[in-house]
Amino acid sequence: MPKPSLSKSTPTTVRAAGALVSLEGAVAVGVAVVLVIRGLLGHDQSVSSGYGTAAWFAILGGAVFAAGLALIFGRRWGRAIAIVAQLLLLPVAWSLLTDSHQPFFGVLLGVVVVAALGCLFSSPTSKWMAAEYGQEADADNPSDR
Repeated sequence: MPKPSLSKSTPTTVRAAGALVSLEGAVAVGVAVVLVIRGLLGHDQSVSSGYGTAAWFAILGGAVFAAGLALIFGRRWGRAIAIVAQLLLLPVAWSLLTDSHQPFFGVLLGVVVVAALGCLFSSPTSKWMAAEYGQEADADNPSDR
């Protein structure tokens, strides 16, 4: 199968979603680095808590970062990981807004998540995904409407 050209076949909505998802992944990997540094400096109550949480953030953040890069470069497999990550981050944003009393971070995360979901489920993105399976939208075909 020929590789798609980045500029011609990948919609802007896919690349925008990829940029947002990559940002989320990079932040998670950054948190992992901070947790490791805090663990090395003795700030955590237990070694397993700091390093275990850092490993969790590094693994999941790395996967989300890779999915974002995949979308930026026009790889369809990144969309599934990106959607799951966004759906898991929605309750986190809600928790930051309500129980955690961190409205700034809750609104910031909520805006990024909703924007990414909007891009991931937009019409150009859906058509791009369907094109992989030969489901090009045909304007003359009434069943596509």
